[in-house]
Amino acid sequence: MATDKWAQWLLTRRDGNSESLRARNAIDLAAFRDGVLEGAALAADDVVLDVGCGTGLIGFGALDRLGPDGRVIFSDVSLDVLDECRRTASGDGRCSFVVASADDLAGIADASVDVVTTRSVLIYSDRKAAAFAEFFRVLRPGGRISLFEPINRLVEQLRPDDLFGMGDSPVNDLIAKVRDVYRGTTEETTRPMMDFDERDLVDWAVTAGFEAVELDYRARVDVPADPIGDWETLKCVAPNPLVPTYGEAIAAALTDDERERLDTHMSALAAAGTPTRRTMATAFLRARRPHEKG
Repeated sequence: MATDKWAQWLLTRRDGNSESLRARNAIDLAAFRDGVLEGAALAADDVVLDVGCGTGLIGFGALDRLGPDGRVIFSDVSLDVLDECRRTASGDGRCSFVVASADDLAGIADASVDVVTTRSVLIYSDRKAAAFAEFFRVLRPGGRISLFEPINRLVEQLRPDDLFGMGDSPVNDLIAKVRDVYRGTTEETTRPMMDFDERDLVDWAVTAGFEAVELDYRARVDVPADPIGDWETLKCVAPNPLVPTYGEAIAAALTDDERERLDTHMSALAAAGTPTRRTMATAFLRARRPHEKG
């Protein structure tokens, strides 16, 4: 049974343990995975280090693109999610597993891998520059890094209070109270999620010594998106591993009467299939460790 916060979120709390919401989220996750793997330009016999592997989205996607001599090293701070990857690997000899954080890959030897991949990992680190230095260290000359990160700073700047993508509504006062739970009780733990943007990613890569640095940035503001779906399911969702579910935040922020008013309004929107609005920014970065001179 998974016990730590990372595994709990990946396995149940990010989708409310709902199969339908899990399937809907899988569309975005597949796009992020494919973008990272395409940026990695994998060769059949590459050794890939998937940092912050989670349940293996990138790592197992890489295995599908590697030949019999290729290997994937799954690394994560969570032993629980590494155990999940081991179960999925089912004894595949091309897989190995290392407990490590992005900014301290001590279990990985210098110049020992061909590719480093990450997806939504640096956003949880307060030592992002150190992580880039570690990526550089473990790569062989000519090795590549390919990563994906959400850029939450854009959302915080433009739509800090639009918690459910509903825009102005009769329950703005209630949503503001719920939003204050996230802002007030988790500011320190979520600070690394807001303290960088796409230009910082480029700067850290260059400072670490990488060359051929390329970054693809995409911003979306108030773009039409899917309806909220089932409101009771959404309340079981936590927006990230470090914060309460929406339902937990609602319970902490609102009185019984206020919760009933919010439930009535949101359930009606869900039943009507009212579209939401998505505001988000994302970045894909790829770069190369220089070949040795001489």
